[in-house]
Amino acid sequence: MARASALSDTEAAPEADRLDGFPHPRHTVKLYGHDLAQKILAEGLVSGRMHHGWLISGSEGIGKATLAYKFARAALSKPEDRARLGASLDTAPDTPASRQVAALSHPGLLVLRRAYDQKTKRFPTAISVDEVRRLRAFLSLSAEEGGWRVVIVDSADELNVNAANALLKSLEEPPTQTIFLILSSEPGRLLATIRSRCRKLSLDGLSAEDMRSAVRQAFEAEQKPPPADADLLALAPLAGGSVRRTLLLGGSGGLQLQGRIEKLFASLPSLEMQAAHQLADELQPAAAEQKFELFFELLFNYLARLTRAVATGEENADTLTVARRVIGSARVASFAQLWETLARDKADALTLNLDRKALILDTLTRIEAAARA
Repeated sequence: MARASALSDTEAAPEADRLDGFPHPRHTVKLYGHDLAQKILAEGLVSGRMHHGWLISGSEGIGKATLAYKFARAALSKPEDRARLGASLDTAPDTPASRQVAALSHPGLLVLRRAYDQKTKRFPTAISVDEVRRLRAFLSLSAEEGGWRVVIVDSADELNVNAANALLKSLEEPPTQTIFLILSSEPGRLLATIRSRCRKLSLDGLSAEDMRSAVRQAFEAEQKPPPADADLLALAPLAGGSVRRTLLLGGSGGLQLQGRIEKLFASLPSLEMQAAHQLADELQPAAAEQKFELFFELLFNYLARLTRAVATGEENADTLTVARRVIGSARVASFAQLWETLARDKADALTLNLDRKALILDTLTRIEAAARA
């Protein structure tokens, strides 16, 4: 009875790497578009000759975590089941290993990620050294006979300096039968010493058909009607080839949020303050964290699009009109610098846990000031 309660608590806890309203990657059944990566990992498991560290890189939201959990299910399966792996990492969903990985209860699996803070009701902005120190107790245990231990770092981009150094120590002296899967969307920013101790596995972007299939799978898993092809086509420029971003845009009002951002820019150089305050009020609560992050992602992307449009002239007519009025050819450099400043200020504000409404309003009024200059 106690065990069942623990599993329930694990499933109910908020997870920074799970989109609201969609399955976590460890529950995703089929991985689309990465057959070669699966083949490489499956062959290593079958042969028993596995490099201890794998740096799995690629754009955000294209399946890195789904691949990692598929690998964990396969690696933690019984030896006879691993021997039957073909060119993929597919395992039966009803095996003990599959159920335990889904519940994060397998003794041979450790996931390092941003842990939810019950006191502040928020996620930290980085993976702390205390989180990585959990490795000590985990690695002190022996793997099951004939089995592996799997460590998933999701994502390494979120490690703070001390946490990255603590991880490096384990990579430098890897225990036997232990495999590290280090996920990163920006591998060039990781410690060079971490990169040098890992075998690289870079995932390519998904084809349009694989993208549609992955999005449909996620919606259908939650018994939601998937977006129509016309809506997926409208989401594509905003999603940038990311399944995660497509789900976030399609399932969390992303297109509507983009429309509100564009309407605010259309009001420049005199910002519509009532609309700005209303939006800031909606995005301020802790429960709106994913929508808050989506707002800034869309805002920064749109600001970058407008800046590029003025510099290159390569955009649709409506975007070009806004870009030339708000930025103009004389202010391209200053807006490019503003983008960097706003991104840095946003990161600093989250680190210091500053008021989110104030951050949003400050960001918008600084864009207004730049448009008036």
